[in-house]
Formats: sequence, structure tokens, C-alpha cells
Amino acid sequence: MDKFIVSGTPHVRSKDSIQGIMRDVLIGLTPAALMGIYVFGLNALVLMVISIASAIFFEYLYQKLMKKPITVTDLSAAVTGLLLAMNMPASAPYWMPIVGSAFAIIIAKQLFGGLGQNFINPALAARAFLLASYPTPMTTWPAPAGVDAVTVATPLALLKAGDITTAASSDMLNALVGTVGGCIGETSAIALIIGGVYLIVRHVISWRIPVVYIATVFILTALIGRNGVRIPQYEILVGGLMLGAFFMATDYASSPVTPLGQIIMALGCGLLTTLIRIFGGYPEGVSYSILIMNLCVPLIDRFTEPKIFGALEVKKS
Repeated sequence: MDKFIVSGTPHVRSKDSIQGIMRDVLIGLTPAALMGIYVFGLNALVLMVISIASAIFFEYLYQKLMKKPITVTDLSAAVTGLLLAMNMPASAPYWMPIVGSAFAIIIAKQLFGGLGQNFINPALAARAFLLASYPTPMTTWPAPAGVDAVTVATPLALLKAGDITTAASSDMLNALVGTVGGCIGETSAIALIIGGVYLIVRHVISWRIPVVYIATVFILTALIGRNGVRIPQYEILVGGLMLGAFFMATDYASSPVTPLGQIIMALGCGLLTTLIRIFGGYPEGVSYSILIMNLCVPLIDRFTEPKIFGALEVKKS
């Protein structure tokens, strides 16, 4: 008589692990991180090290105090710390990434159950918290190397102020390479694209969110324009669009699980980013657009989940 072995789920296993995925994300962020250090100097490196170390420390401390399994070796805290540092100006004081890491790890991540249970991106939540609490140091942009100035305005700030000519005169090459003002990790579009393509090739992220997100911003800015001037190719290269599209909107825990849901989220992020940039009071809209769409993910998943094969549809009275 044949024997049937009954075992518990999961029946389908993968060689992927959390640590392996997070390691790939760190590798994908490396080109932009190196460009940030090259453009803004060693202070950028110091902020990254402090932010990563703080994130790991606060995760270990919280789990130790709450008597939970210690998971700092999965590298997720390191990713959060690096992303937070890359969303800060290189002139930020050294205590700021410590405060931001504490908020990201404890408030936005661990209090909701830890990795996979957070409903918003922890690094973006911490950035929004720091921007609201300490707006001056979070919006003081040091000049890139080779620029004869102490601080500079970001290209998006120039566009918001109506200085289209000055902003556009910084040609596409500067925007691609990263020799413009901005956060540590958002200035070099080419470095972020290289890292994003690496994640797509490695099947760590899907192409849907970054491609649809960037394309939506491109199309909308081409249609709407700024004061009659349309430079969509410049709009997608400057600011935090590339960093947000490839590395934060694609966060597993806070993005939709279905292909259609990912497209809907990307469209929403692109629409909100464009509206905030052009019509809002803040020159950048990537962080807030992703956070707002994070809140919509449960609803998006609910209406885009596939029907179970053979399941009966229950009619509502």
C-alpha cells in the first residue's frame, strides 16, 4: 500500500532569504552611496555609518528589552539606516540620524510587529518626522564638490521658485552624474538607475512600480509643465524620484502584492508627486506621495486580489 506523507505548509520553498534580499538592496544602493560620498565628502560617509549603526542598535535594544528574537543579522535594519542617511543632507548634524533611526526602527517598524508588519516605509516615515521637527537642517543643502559656495538651492527648489532658466541650465549631464544640490543619495540619477536595474535583474523587485512611477511623472510634467515650460526629462532626473521609485516604493511590507496593485500604487505615487511638486508648497513630493500610497495598500490589495479557482462568489444582499 502506498503511503501518503502529510506535512505542514509551506509546500513551495525558495532559496531566497531575508538576509540575501537585504544584501542585494545594500549592493544596489552602493553606487549612489559612493557617489554621495564623492560629491559631498567624508561627512556623507560619517552620516551613513552613524545612521546604519544606530538603526542596528535600536533594533537590537528593542528586541532585547521586549524579549523577542534578535534579528539584526537579517540586514533589514542596516537597509533602513542607509536609506535614511541617503534621504538627508550631508550637512545634517550627527545627532539627527540617531534620532531618525530611533523613530524608524521603534515607532515605524517594531511597534507594529517588526519586519513585514510595518504598513509604511520606516526610512521615509523617519524622514518625514525629521523634516517636520527640524526643517532648517533638513533643508540646508551643502554645495557639491567643485562648486564655489557653501550652500546651494536644489534644482526642484529653483523650479518651484519659477527660476526655470537657471534650473534647466544645469544640463542633463550634471543631473545624471549627481553634481547638483540635494540629499546624499538622490543626486546621481545614473547611479540609482544602475542600482535599480541590478535589483530588477536579481528579481528582488518588480519593474512595475519604478517604471510606471517614473513614466507617470514624466508624462504628467510634460502635459502640465511649469509656467508654460515643459522639461519632463529634467524633472525625472532631479530630486528623490529615482531613489524613491527603485528603493522605497518597492518595499515588500508596504507595497501591493499583486501586479495590478503595484501598477495602481505607482500611478498614485506619480500623480501625487507631480501635484505636490507643481502645485504644492513643498518642492519635492516623493516622500509624501509614497507614504500616502502606503496607507492605501491594504485597500488596493483587497480590490486587486485574484479570485480563488473554484471558489463560489458570495452575493451581498
